[in-house]
Amino acid sequence: MKKILFFMAGVVAFMIASCNKYLDKLPDDQIREDEVFTRYEKVNQLVTDVYTKAKNVNQPISWFYHFSSAAITDEAEGSTVEGNITNRYNTGDWNINELPGDNGQFWNSMFDGIRRTNVILEGIKKYSTPDDILEPGSLPMRVGEVYFLRAYFHLMAVRIYGEIPYIDHVVTATENMNFERESVHKVIDKIVADATTAYNAVPEKWEGQNFGRIDKGACLGLIAEARWMAATPLWNGAAAKGYNGTRKFESEYATYDPQRWVKAKEAAKAVLESKVAGGKRYSLYQKYSNTDFGDSGGQNTSNSTVYTRLWQMFYDMEAFKNEYVLFFTRYKGEGWFGDVYPPSRGGGARQMPVQEQVDEYEYLSPDGFGYPIYSTKAKQDGYDDANPYTSVKRDPRFYRDIIFHGAAFRGGNNNPSQTNIASGADQIGANNATRTGYYLRKFLQEAWNKNGSVIISAPPVWRLPDFIYIYAEAVNEVDGPTQEIYDLINQVRSRSFMAPMPMTTLADKNLMREYIYRERRVEFFYENKRAFDSRLYLEPSSSVEKTKYQTFTASGSTNNERSINYWKNNNTAYPKLQ
Repeated sequence: MKKILFFMAGVVAFMIASCNKYLDKLPDDQIREDEVFTRYEKVNQLVTDVYTKAKNVNQPISWFYHFSSAAITDEAEGSTVEGNITNRYNTGDWNINELPGDNGQFWNSMFDGIRRTNVILEGIKKYSTPDDILEPGSLPMRVGEVYFLRAYFHLMAVRIYGEIPYIDHVVTATENMNFERESVHKVIDKIVADATTAYNAVPEKWEGQNFGRIDKGACLGLIAEARWMAATPLWNGAAAKGYNGTRKFESEYATYDPQRWVKAKEAAKAVLESKVAGGKRYSLYQKYSNTDFGDSGGQNTSNSTVYTRLWQMFYDMEAFKNEYVLFFTRYKGEGWFGDVYPPSRGGGARQMPVQEQVDEYEYLSPDGFGYPIYSTKAKQDGYDDANPYTSVKRDPRFYRDIIFHGAAFRGGNNNPSQTNIASGADQIGANNATRTGYYLRKFLQEAWNKNGSVIISAPPVWRLPDFIYIYAEAVNEVDGPTQEIYDLINQVRSRSFMAPMPMTTLADKNLMREYIYRERRVEFFYENKRAFDSRLYLEPSSSVEKTKYQTFTASGSTNNERSINYWKNNNTAYPKLQ
């Protein structure tokens, strides 16, 4: 039986229960356990500290501290600055003792967070912590939040490590440290149990100074994410997808169980139908119209290609209140803008979108529907490889997310300018310039100058489209395409001024699945999803992707040659072998 041994390091200072005889007094920077857990304000501070730990385990745009996880996927390529962090992962230049870009997202930090939640829960019970005298009822809600956070830490650990032990008590120094891995499905059930306990303790919604704390919607979201993860091919029918691993509970994962998708469907539906004061708790951000193209300085410097709504959805508090299901704040500041801006704007092009991501953005056909640019219909509708960005109108999210050759983008003097990657400061291969031909645009406030300041609190961990897609995918897997999921997905597309999916998706389960997968790639580009989605869907072991890769490698002697010939001869998406 395989076991894992990990050290539950340290015990917090306030757990020290005795002192030496010198003054019969603890040092000034230490406090006794009973002094903490007999005072509500001390416990409240401990809970706040755990929120900080939870933020660190999953910072979407800075997962590797200076980099997003996008640069270890087919979304983007990372530069070599800051110790070449993402490229080291891509080449395997890392190990358990040296994890470049450690931002508190790995094993030790996760289980430190779990330990803290257990210390709080046991301390409150042991010392019967009093409630807040100023706001009675606060303590039970703090307890609920801690149950949520314990479940959340475990879910993030499953996302990276798979089979883990579920630690639901304070581990003592004298305890046997041989903790056994548990089945992912057993761990998911425990996550759901903790999230349900939290749901019963926290309010429907927070306002005022408590806005952003865990509420009922976040608990439902955690359950849905956990159930969805358990239903995906990595943990549900892996053998049929070509996976031949030897995980401890491999037999549980090899066999496909449709009931796992049923549970995911029900959990996601609960998020979509959650209510506050008789109305829907969550709604898509819909502010601004299809005639609004102002940037953060109020100017239309994008030549009417970037809708105001599509960048404001990451900054407007209305989106935080109504669309975001779980979020933390203040991920990055103006330094991040400087990292990703093109050199002509004084930036360093730290992460550069790649062609594989660019090709996932569909185009709007004259027939009123959206299709992939690698479809046969694209050429019939006028798509031209020599002019891939404007020969047909691409998904508006493309123009919001990507700076391409010829893109209208605010210049260094804050006037409209046209991006030139063929010459000048922004050309491919120039100092601090792109190597892929693209620059990142998503999340930028384009009126920002290097002497200004800005705070980035987006993207959230989860927002409403997460659960629309989970529900749609689950329904499609269980029942096949339905009008309901067709309409739901098109609501997300319509919010971005994108055309609906073709009606043929209603009659083709595989085509509907293809559109759902592509929607996730486009809607959640650079939001710390792709690295994990690729694994959950077992793309690297897919026979379809392996066959495409064989065709790709036979298309030339260099990657440049292969890329050109593969696209020209096959007119399909590049292989997804991460």
